[in-house]
Amino acid sequence: MEAAWRNHVAPKWSTRTVISIRPSEVDDWIADLSKRRKPQTVRRAVFVLSSILAIAQRDGIIASLPTKDLQLPAKVKKPHRYLTHAQVATFVEAIESQNQLIAEHLAYTGHRWGEAVALRVRHMNFLRKRIRVEENAVLVSGTYEFGTPKSGHGRDTPMPPHLVTAYARACEGKSPDDFVFGDGKIPVPYPHASSGWFVHAVKDVQLVDPVFPRITPHDLRHTAASLAISAGANVKAVQRMLGHASAAMTLDVYAELFDDDLDAVAAAMSRAREDATA
Repeated sequence: MEAAWRNHVAPKWSTRTVISIRPSEVDDWIADLSKRRKPQTVRRAVFVLSSILAIAQRDGIIASLPTKDLQLPAKVKKPHRYLTHAQVATFVEAIESQNQLIAEHLAYTGHRWGEAVALRVRHMNFLRKRIRVEENAVLVSGTYEFGTPKSGHGRDTPMPPHLVTAYARACEGKSPDDFVFGDGKIPVPYPHASSGWFVHAVKDVQLVDPVFPRITPHDLRHTAASLAISAGANVKAVQRMLGHASAAMTLDVYAELFDDDLDAVAAAMSRAREDATA
């Protein structure tokens, strides 16, 4: 949001009084921005401007929102990329040792990057095998700032059993407020998109396996959802793991992953009918 303000909203509107802004001007601004930027960038910039104007409306400075009922560019939904268990293992092996755990953690918990790097030792409940997500780290002008998770609420997620020993080693010698990943004192930096350890590992795997998808850290969250669903998890369990606001949201985001479930339900019903009428 800060970047949207700095790069797109402030250059156009920061010197204007809110009462002087006309819908036709905002329309022209959106059209011009749409020629140069992706739909999601445009929508975010309009959201920032609209949020500011909404405060002015609430305070009675303007009677209506100049951004109301404007035509916005349609969102382009990116296809999700999912890894199999074998691909996750191959990818993790290609990563330098100090970053292997956080990569595998993302693939098996569904945490967002900011949630993962904000995890502290006190959030790891080894007795109950639960991980408490209650903070989210967001990069603002190159510095992490901490707030609540995207949903606005904390949540408990299962601790993958095969990673318990690695988590214990990562927490060893650290205080309860130290971060789980990295040296414990500062959150792990987000890997650079073109020269960081993550993209290098992807390229190394693709040299051996040309069909390996070009993934980002967020694709490991999608992978976790896919692996959970393929293991038989129901939509409510996946919703809780990912921290979605509702099961409907989970179904909307990952609808294609539940297609096989529909076939399984139909087959199970037919088997039950045969047993009942035999």
